[in-house]
Amino acid sequence: MDHAHAPDGPAVPDVFDPRTYAEGIPHARYRILRDHHPVAWQAEPEVMGWPAGPGFWAVTRHADVVRVLRDHAAYSSRLGATQIRDPDPADLPFLRRTMLNQDPPEHGRLRRMLARAFTPARVDAFEGRVRERARSLLAAARDGAVDGSAEVVRAVTDEYALLNLADLMGVPAADRALLLEWTVRIIGYQDPEDAPPPRLGPDGVPLNPRSPALLGEMFGYARELAAAKRARPAEDLMSVLAHAELAEGELEMFFFLLTVAGNDTVRSAAPGGLLALARSPQARSQLASGRVPVDRAVDELLRVHPPVLSFRRTAARDTVLAGRRIRAGDKVVVFHAAANHDERVFADPGRTDLARAPNPHVSFGDGPHVCLGAHFARLQLRVLHEEWRTALPPPELTGEPRRLVSNFINGITRLPLRVSGRSG
Repeated sequence: MDHAHAPDGPAVPDVFDPRTYAEGIPHARYRILRDHHPVAWQAEPEVMGWPAGPGFWAVTRHADVVRVLRDHAAYSSRLGATQIRDPDPADLPFLRRTMLNQDPPEHGRLRRMLARAFTPARVDAFEGRVRERARSLLAAARDGAVDGSAEVVRAVTDEYALLNLADLMGVPAADRALLLEWTVRIIGYQDPEDAPPPRLGPDGVPLNPRSPALLGEMFGYARELAAAKRARPAEDLMSVLAHAELAEGELEMFFFLLTVAGNDTVRSAAPGGLLALARSPQARSQLASGRVPVDRAVDELLRVHPPVLSFRRTAARDTVLAGRRIRAGDKVVVFHAAANHDERVFADPGRTDLARAPNPHVSFGDGPHVCLGAHFARLQLRVLHEEWRTALPPPELTGEPRRLVSNFINGITRLPLRVSGRSG
């Protein structure tokens, strides 16, 4: 079947262009796709200096997203990695060293190894430090407010996510700014304001930020930190990994995954949740009154604002999904925010209802690659909202937020909120 052919119904809207997401999650487009084209072929034109690609299938219904994420035999993470944009074929062997870009059973070995380091007990032991950090950052934002307002991404949430992760990993305080620099370059590369200018290869084409050519500094640091942890181990993730039996390159790829995914999950979800509250008086009231447990509220805020917009798989064989014939080698991309607003699963999905239960959102994925750091992310988000409720007025916008230009990360780069005085 011709990829360009679409069944009868409204035209297939574009959900690829990263600039679309700077204006907000395109829920109206997602609904057209869910209702009429639940598995829809999307063109992949050249955009913002990045080369064109062959196109992909966009998957937007909750049931189909879950099916793709669970069926690793049909939809592979390894064949083409997990970004919409195709990596350089020369980089693929390197990218496949990280468990994000592997399939079972190889994926399971690395996941079990990291899970032994990333236990709920180890994570829970950090709650006191996380709570103290939330209190100090929120107090500083309040005390430094101008006309009662603060830009909370830079004043609170960036630092909060970064420093909590650095504590868990065991990164010395003097080196923590490096983690944010690497995260911004790797995650924000589509955004001309948020990221440094792309580095160009010999042919003048921008290098993929995940290519070996751009990760040498991070990997060198990981090796040095591991050596220090072998000499002086502590109660942190890098100490555990430094003493584990890892194959060549695996330590560095664990460090990469923890630094980028571990940081940016909360770095995106924290301001996204605050923005959702600022835009919903009912939700603000639910949280402020204490009528809803904060952990349940956190899951609804994650449904409304998933940290990741999309993840790519590659068809390992010819298959059929929602009546569409998928060819082996086709890119298949799931859209988390679309699945989280599927009316077939969530009643009145456009409403932020902090008491929503059950809440089977896919903001942390599903299947073998479900986010290993979900417990740590939820802990940080719960504590942040508990401490905000205690110390500050309910979130209220004092200016326009700015969203990341990205079809991958659901980022907020500026969020001016009221942090002192009365909230209207």
